[in-house]
Amino acid sequence: MDFKKFSALLRLCGLILLLCFSAFAQKTIPAPKDVIGFTPGEDKKLASWASVVDYFQKLDAASDRVNFQEIGKTTEGKPFVYATISTPENLKNLQKYIEINNKLADPRIIKRNDKTAQDLIKQGKTFVLITCGIHSTEVGSTLSSMLIAEKLAKAEDAETKRILENTIIVLVPSLNPDGVDIVKNWYDKTLGTKFEGTSPPELYQKYVGHDNNRDWYAFTQVETQLTVDKIHNVFHPQIVHDIHQQGANGARLFLPPYEPPVEPNVPKELVEGYTELGLSMAKNLREQGFEGITTGTTYDAWTPARAYSHYHGGVRILSETASANLASPIEIKLEDLRGRRGFDAQKESENFGPVWKGGKWGMGDITKYMTSAAFSLLEHASDNRASWLERFYAIGKEATRPRKDGELNAFAVEIGQGNLESILERAGVEAERVQILNAGINGEPILLVKMAQPYGSFAKAILENQKYPNLKDEKGNPISPYDVTAHTISLLEGVKVTPIYETIRYPKAAGFSIDNGPGCGTGKDGPKIISAQIYRSEIPSMDEGWTRFIMNNGNWILFGRRGRECEELKVSELRNENILQNAFDSKTVIFPDQSPRQILNGYPKGSMPDEYTGGVGAEGVENLKKFVEVGGTLVFLNRASDFAIEQFDLPVRDVTKGLSNKDFYIPGSILRTELDTKHPIAKGMPAQSIAWFEDSPAFEIMSVPPAVAGGAKIEAKDVDLIAKYPQKTEDILLSGWALGAEKLAGKAALVSIKMGKGKIVLFGFRPQYRGQSLATFPLLFNAISE
Repeated sequence: MDFKKFSALLRLCGLILLLCFSAFAQKTIPAPKDVIGFTPGEDKKLASWASVVDYFQKLDAASDRVNFQEIGKTTEGKPFVYATISTPENLKNLQKYIEINNKLADPRIIKRNDKTAQDLIKQGKTFVLITCGIHSTEVGSTLSSMLIAEKLAKAEDAETKRILENTIIVLVPSLNPDGVDIVKNWYDKTLGTKFEGTSPPELYQKYVGHDNNRDWYAFTQVETQLTVDKIHNVFHPQIVHDIHQQGANGARLFLPPYEPPVEPNVPKELVEGYTELGLSMAKNLREQGFEGITTGTTYDAWTPARAYSHYHGGVRILSETASANLASPIEIKLEDLRGRRGFDAQKESENFGPVWKGGKWGMGDITKYMTSAAFSLLEHASDNRASWLERFYAIGKEATRPRKDGELNAFAVEIGQGNLESILERAGVEAERVQILNAGINGEPILLVKMAQPYGSFAKAILENQKYPNLKDEKGNPISPYDVTAHTISLLEGVKVTPIYETIRYPKAAGFSIDNGPGCGTGKDGPKIISAQIYRSEIPSMDEGWTRFIMNNGNWILFGRRGRECEELKVSELRNENILQNAFDSKTVIFPDQSPRQILNGYPKGSMPDEYTGGVGAEGVENLKKFVEVGGTLVFLNRASDFAIEQFDLPVRDVTKGLSNKDFYIPGSILRTELDTKHPIAKGMPAQSIAWFEDSPAFEIMSVPPAVAGGAKIEAKDVDLIAKYPQKTEDILLSGWALGAEKLAGKAALVSIKMGKGKIVLFGFRPQYRGQSLATFPLLFNAISE
């Protein structure tokens, strides 16, 4: 054979072999078991975050349907990642589809032209964001993410191919990667012991634990910021499927619609969208034989804290699957099933059914419900591609509609300290620093936030005061919200906001300068030093985490303070008198919000390993008394104040104690307070401020003979009243819901009590609420300043 012909033949054979190997490689999609060592859904097995990332990396390498990338680091330095999944052709043209979405989200780009929009809708794809694992003890969703991704990468059936063709799926295996390992490490440590399946004795996110899913409008945490900046604001998903777990003894699965009330700034198109999609999923799953499904119960859609997408054109489809004991299966009898508000888990009804008869419930059940629900959602997103895009455009078009006189045109926001401007910017809200001449503004430099823009509803939700409906059951008891009732960031930050209902008038002169003024509390002697230790119970407290967060992340700089990182004070140190001198070098100890029982007793013996049981106890209380007597300061936040009142025999009474919910109920609201600005703790503060009231005490100073605490006499004259609620009931509530507010009229919200050479400070509210209440940070900082 001619050498040239032989060489050509060899090259041809090589090319054929290469194509064969490529085709083979394309079909050998790795199963999760090949990488993590087990099939997700096996009982008593959890995956490490490193192995989850490794699986997605291998899936990316093997499949042209998957693009996987890291977009940053978590709070504790782990990779924060997501996968984009669609057809190879869609992924090649991803930027094109992102640009289509941008134009539909902001119709001003296409001059709000319906014909242009229809042309874009014909070309566009439904973007679906699937988020998993934000609450790390809800272990099923991160495991399910691998099963979902595997099927999308491997399956060749017509339905999956149609999903891939019509949708672009953005899959986040965990919104809290740090917690994946915290929970796995604890589970593995206790596996085979009587403590198997218990929750870890630490927050599963360094600072905020479960509250990481209350951060979608304040953006305080790194993980929230990464998700908003590099996922939500890039892809603008029409659908967000947020996969969660709920308690073990209720429904097997919750799907929308949500129960009332709906936050009034959520567009009606989204209410229609999540109702249609949730009911469709429930119907589809019931037809497949799934049981115990509820819709329209338990969870509401009141707050942007859990639903960023509701103010950015996309529905949030929350799914809540029943839990086991982490990865350990449980047995549940039918008679032990309990309903939640709106249904009975033992009886079929309009919004619940068919009844699950009980039995074993484990990881296989959890992952099956989760993956099946996800594919039911994807089928609807695919089959109704055009409808989802039309709905998305309609929301954007209404949002950008020019406003008339008499309608809310804009908000004028005071420029000053705080981070409200950066919150608006992160949420994609347009705000400009200008001068205007409208009533109530007087030409002062302000931040102007117009309503005629794509995400004006987000701005309105966090700038206006909430009026939560007075919901009661047939017996007159208040119907509790799922979370809280107020989310007015402007109030929480102490920023003045003025609504404008007329055409905005600008002055002829455009130039001006802005002086943000000195830091609050900064005196002529220079900034004070902030230093304290934070009590850390063995029972994890989110408020303790939030306290560490604001103390250890430089928030005091905003208020003209110098600070150093606060150390934690553990139970064992409090109970050891010999360690007091070293433990209390800072001279101040903060007790974050926690029930008096938990502070005093901690975990009971036998409920956790011995090293995690017990609380402050009688020994710790005596040591704390000695500490104050010699000059120390104890600061108690919210419910912890009741611990101090009880254990130190203080001449103060909590007037809310013993009141029924029917008579007094304030479930997370913003109240007005009046301050004694001459007191050092209120130095630099305005005469009126706010208090975040949630399971909070309110104080009445007792005119009684001196109490005796640890040898130190405490009298009513030793109590300084620093903040109180207004005397007029109608002046108390600023935002949210307050049933029985008259019980607070004229009562104290913040007091300081002299004891020996030291003092005890009682906050009847959370001054550092979820890292958001910058208006009251200075009160806490003043209380602990040296």
